[in-house]
Amino acid sequence: MTPVIDLRSDTVTQPTPAMREAMMTAPLGDDVFGGDPSVNALQDKLAAMLGFEAALFVPTGTQSNFCGILSHCQRGDEYIVGQYAHCYRWEGGGAAVFGSVQPQPLEHQPDGTLLLSDIAAAIKPDDAHFARTRLLALENTLGGKLLSFDYVQQATQLALDKGLMRHLDGARLFNAAVAQASQASGKKLAPTAQAAIAEARRIARCFDSVSVCLSKGLGAPVGSVLCGSREFIVRAHRIRKMAGGGMRQAGVLAAAGTYALDHHVARLADDHALAQRLASGLQGIEGLQVEPPHTNIVFVDLVGAAKARSADLMPYLKARGILATGLYRLRFVTHLDVDAAGVDRAIAVIREFFSA
Repeated sequence: MTPVIDLRSDTVTQPTPAMREAMMTAPLGDDVFGGDPSVNALQDKLAAMLGFEAALFVPTGTQSNFCGILSHCQRGDEYIVGQYAHCYRWEGGGAAVFGSVQPQPLEHQPDGTLLLSDIAAAIKPDDAHFARTRLLALENTLGGKLLSFDYVQQATQLALDKGLMRHLDGARLFNAAVAQASQASGKKLAPTAQAAIAEARRIARCFDSVSVCLSKGLGAPVGSVLCGSREFIVRAHRIRKMAGGGMRQAGVLAAAGTYALDHHVARLADDHALAQRLASGLQGIEGLQVEPPHTNIVFVDLVGAAKARSADLMPYLKARGILATGLYRLRFVTHLDVDAAGVDRAIAVIREFFSA
């Protein structure tokens, strides 16, 4: 049987044997009562790692962003966000549906940023005619793109100067941190875990709250962590309960997150290198426009005759054991369950399709 090379997302990763062992041996309690030692250890660990007072373990990144937005905003408030930000486009409109918090989406620039002038112009006057602008929500990485640290500082300082709170969807914060650490070293060496964690903390320091996903590149099976002040996390804890996110012996899941933070941060550089390998291998195929990856996500646009064949591409790949997504562009995501041989096989199958 042909092995499957699953490039749909880094969410498809399987727990490693060592991670499974950590899960099996985790001390457990009842987290709804605040008594699960493994959950508490994870929350304390990530809060300290990123420089926050407290943290909250939740089942999903969507719920983490939801709790974050609703903890910053009240009914009738609004948050400024990018058109392609996950918490706006891909989370079912939860903040608006359940929290009566409206988004004010802005267009992204090609590098994933929002123009500072657009952010400033979107902030409403304090007037009864308008929703109250309360929050700026950024995402880093966005579609695999690293937001420059200078930009993050400028955008969050603008928000602070205008009296807004600042939330980061850092689902792939550690991918951003590894890429940022690599840039700082001149890309000569893969960054150490310590260097990547320092960069993650530097990014997080610009925000009032940060959501971190454990089940993407870090490789845990389930869970995200929301970080912020103690008062903020108290509010988020209440919202988590209302949203059905209170779990009992959740330490079996939290232990996987702790293991991932201890062992899987530095190895994200391997995923980034494989994404570069994949992008390089697809260059030169007629009709494919390959976007150079910053981290572990490769986007490809089809043009001309290649675009006319797009409907046949996914079935062709799937029949040969290559899985990818194409909701609006072709997307390939590298992760710990994909190796160089798998990437090379994906390149060969894609080249075979377009040469036929």
